[in-house]
Amino acid sequence: MQARFVYEPMSPLEPRVCELAEVSRYFQNDRTVFNQRSNCVKVILRFAIIAVLISSGVLPATARKKPAREPTPNKAHIEAATRLQIFLDRNNFSPGKLDGRYNEFTWKALALYRESRGEQLQILPPQGKTKSDIAPDVTGLDLDGIGPVFISYTVTDADLASVGPLPSSVSAQAKLKFLPYRDAADAIAEKFHCDVHLLEQLNPGKMKTIKAGDQLTVPNVEPFELASVKEIKPGSELPSPAANDTEYQSGAQSESTDENKQMKKGEAASARVAIKIDSKTNMLGVFEGEKLIAAYPVTIGSAHTASPIGEWKVSRITKMPTFRYDKEMLQHGRRSGNFHLLPPGPRNPVGVIWIALNKKGIGIHGTNSPDSIGRAASHGCIRLANWDVVRLATKIKPGDNVSIH
Repeated sequence: MQARFVYEPMSPLEPRVCELAEVSRYFQNDRTVFNQRSNCVKVILRFAIIAVLISSGVLPATARKKPAREPTPNKAHIEAATRLQIFLDRNNFSPGKLDGRYNEFTWKALALYRESRGEQLQILPPQGKTKSDIAPDVTGLDLDGIGPVFISYTVTDADLASVGPLPSSVSAQAKLKFLPYRDAADAIAEKFHCDVHLLEQLNPGKMKTIKAGDQLTVPNVEPFELASVKEIKPGSELPSPAANDTEYQSGAQSESTDENKQMKKGEAASARVAIKIDSKTNMLGVFEGEKLIAAYPVTIGSAHTASPIGEWKVSRITKMPTFRYDKEMLQHGRRSGNFHLLPPGPRNPVGVIWIALNKKGIGIHGTNSPDSIGRAASHGCIRLANWDVVRLATKIKPGDNVSIH
């Protein structure tokens, strides 16, 4: 049987529907092509922008790569670096806090030590290379003479006597009678001139629960004894509301009047001691005549509150000072009536010693943050680690010259 095809006429709408379907398929294909071309353009533009940034120096070529982490120094490296730091510390050419690394101030202290002995100047590494923990040339140094680098120490009740709650706000601190160490680790680290992180490396798992009787491994330095600050000579116990609030008086005396006024036999002929502070290297040198006898890292003023360049004199030395905290004075150099008197203690902003200069409000002093020495800016004064400022105070007296340059 032959198949029959019957033609059924389309409704009036069918031609229009077919037409719209064709148009839709056309635009879908066109949109796909457009999107593909648009994505290609975006990729090309992205690479073009990166190329321009790299060539202009705005974006380093290595920016897309994660920076490689510095390898953790091994025990032998830490011990060797600490041995050099202890050697310098014992010879009064302080590298600042001992951290088991050949840091910037270890290099600077070594250079000044060699200069003091008339040796060939130590060539400092290029700018920035001191952060690479590169060992300097130690030829000719009697590093073995210091004995063991690390020794065992038993924590005492006296070590913990100056530890206590330390509020963060200045107003709360002003209500205390003493500004203590924040915790036992803070106290032990300062006692042995070192970084808390070094102590943690030497005593893993012990630093957060220190108590009397605990055995700790510490650097083999002469311990900084907080109680001994009161015995420093020459010092000053003249009554004063705040160390930095005392005007210079040419006749100002320290507690050791006889020691400051009278010279021992043969001392009159000895060279005068002077302090020279280099604001570019952040190092303070102590000179006996022309001979450099000691050096310490310091923090100086910022561009906004610069340390006073020029020639000055030591006017007095105050032990365990109070401090007049005047925010307006510290930030803008203008004295205000809104201030707080902060009590003495190792975490007083000016530390345990204030060496007043003959410029009101300016002095050489300790710190409540040894980590900041040489790495931050002060409010115009010169600050040292507490263990260094105590040693400095034993080498100078009122009337000695201070040069800031």
